[in-house]
Amino acid sequence: MTKLGFNLLTWSAKVSEDLYPITDRLKEIGYDGVEIFVGVSDMDAYKAFGKHAKSVDMEVTTVIGLGPDENPISADAAVRNKAVDRIKWFVDCAEAIDSRLIGGPLHSAFATFSNQAPQEEEYQRSAEVLSEAAEYAAEADVILSVEAINRFECYLCNTVAQMKDIVTRVDHPNVNAHYDTHHANIEEKDIIQSIHDVAPVVGHIHLSENDRGTPGDGHIPWDDVFKAIKEINYEGWLTIEAFTRNDVDFANSINVWREYSKPWDIAEKGFELIKKLQEKHNL
Repeated sequence: MTKLGFNLLTWSAKVSEDLYPITDRLKEIGYDGVEIFVGVSDMDAYKAFGKHAKSVDMEVTTVIGLGPDENPISADAAVRNKAVDRIKWFVDCAEAIDSRLIGGPLHSAFATFSNQAPQEEEYQRSAEVLSEAAEYAAEADVILSVEAINRFECYLCNTVAQMKDIVTRVDHPNVNAHYDTHHANIEEKDIIQSIHDVAPVVGHIHLSENDRGTPGDGHIPWDDVFKAIKEINYEGWLTIEAFTRNDVDFANSINVWREYSKPWDIAEKGFELIKKLQEKHNL
């Protein structure tokens, strides 16, 4: 049975007590868990949030981003070593918050470009960094779920095919693929076929509208998406990821310049859509 999650980046990229009442209300709506962005350096904040989530019977997943000084595909070995250390730190944070999954573009630095197409040696470097980090993640029983993101946010891994290649190179039980319908809408020739293509390695799914607003208000073919998810026998998280300008610094960093939907409209209407389709397709 799939679980329904909501990414708190809709409200904030910072983990704090401000997210507690939001988590509580999402629980009341019917969500099984929340997803947080691992960014702040305060380990106590992660422990406290994890304790609160557990107190209201909400599970937690996490997402991350890597900067240019910790780029797994850098030609500089020292930078790649920083990438390994950074991912290990993500694992420590996930363990503190009692999260068993870290999603996001773990393969390379966010919005960091070389002005050339991805190179074979870059894929190999990415796989080597992830392989080393995976050993550490395994000790904490944490999964690293590698996300393909669109061409405006990275150049190494835009498609399911590239994501599968990286996961296959790593070949570790604690590394799988993170699929996102928003990115697939931009990069894939056929969204539905791409769900079937990612099936052998998928471990996490983001349900995101084409404009990052409320699922169901755009042109993602949700009924077909859920039918495909059922056909591949997926049983992991189905997590809404939608963005607003609520956290201005974060919004600016990902080029969100307008409001797509109101946060609670996204949460409530998104839940109604997902629950309806989950029941229809027996997920």
